[in-house]
Amino acid sequence: MDYVLPNDLIKMMPDKIQKYVEKRADLAARPLVAGVRDGVKQAVVIPALAEKESLFQTLNSLAKNEPEELARTLVICVVNNRTPSVAASDEIENNRQTIDILDTMVRGRQVLVGGESFPAYSYENRGQSRRGMIPRQPSASSRLRVGYIDASSPGHELPEKGGVGMARKIGLDWALAILDPAASPGLLLSLDADTLVDPNYLSAVREHFVAQNAWAAAIAYAHRLDGPLEETAAIVCYEIFLRYHVLGLRYAGSPYAFHSIGSTIACRADAYVAVSGMNQRQAGEDFYFLEQLAKTGGVDEIGTTTVYPSARPSSRVPFGTGRRVRRFLAHTHDEYLLYDPRSYQIIKDWLAIVADHLDGNAADLLTRAGTICPQLRVFLESNNFAQAWERLQRNSAGHQQLHSQFHRWFDGFRTMKLIHHLRDNGFPERPMFESL
Repeated sequence: MDYVLPNDLIKMMPDKIQKYVEKRADLAARPLVAGVRDGVKQAVVIPALAEKESLFQTLNSLAKNEPEELARTLVICVVNNRTPSVAASDEIENNRQTIDILDTMVRGRQVLVGGESFPAYSYENRGQSRRGMIPRQPSASSRLRVGYIDASSPGHELPEKGGVGMARKIGLDWALAILDPAASPGLLLSLDADTLVDPNYLSAVREHFVAQNAWAAAIAYAHRLDGPLEETAAIVCYEIFLRYHVLGLRYAGSPYAFHSIGSTIACRADAYVAVSGMNQRQAGEDFYFLEQLAKTGGVDEIGTTTVYPSARPSSRVPFGTGRRVRRFLAHTHDEYLLYDPRSYQIIKDWLAIVADHLDGNAADLLTRAGTICPQLRVFLESNNFAQAWERLQRNSAGHQQLHSQFHRWFDGFRTMKLIHHLRDNGFPERPMFESL
């Protein structure tokens, strides 16, 4: 059986991807174990931490996609945990079992887990798999093409400050490395181990990128409502909050009006390189990654397919779905509150003033901001808008570039900071149904 080592792979990459891999990726530290035939045009990366009960359900839902799409897709599972001094022993053991199952799948045998048979990725020659090398010639009869990265066993764990962002980056960097250089476009999709997908997930994403020449996209989502009644209430409440906020940003005309959920992300390979890859944050990696994609080429919405994340409570990260569900169940906060709708009107008016007065000086714009809302001016002054605006005007060749650079400065994070400033200074959260 022929093998391709990572260094040989690098030589076959397009220049920009090669430079990224050489500078920002460390493929050798945690090798990819996979049977990869020629023609991988898209990859789905799934970080997994103690997900033996969920991951294979996710793989099973992926396996129901069209055979044509599965033939050009590699699914990379990044089984990860931090060092034993930080990670729980039951998580490490769960990961060990998960890797054993994935290794069996990669070697080409049918695997029974929870009563379900998962399509295995088989080889013509079922010899010993050599970790870190990539067999070229699998059997044509395989459907779901699976690989895994061991970021769990001794010597391969994530560092103490490593988290889901680092796990996503490890998988996405490897996905970038094994994409067919002739793929047009080569796509990178991010999913979670507890998220199910529609049977047209892969085809809908590819069709959108081809038809729209898209740079990046957030796929429609709907949390599963299959848990206990109170968990269902919790996730419905949180999802209303998420959707309300994005609708408010869309009303305001913000270019950051998209959902930032890790299991909904898709981008082109060149887009991934352009933003220097996935960040390594322990939480919020999806928000900052999508924000950078929005700044460099825009983030579309794909509504022709849906992903279905779990609504389970969790304390793994300091914010996000699991934490909000857990907080709801603890009854420590009034969860039936939303940002004051007037906040989005203030943003809308502010963005319109900037668009209509690109020749204006900073003092004039601040005066106009104060007429919209005195607290808007306070916020802008505290964020050094005057200096930033003068710099943007000085370095922009024309109105279009200036407007674009303004939105890079007044980005999704700064927009959220403004909403929180308004919330704390005269525009408190209001009852959910009144706000809706």
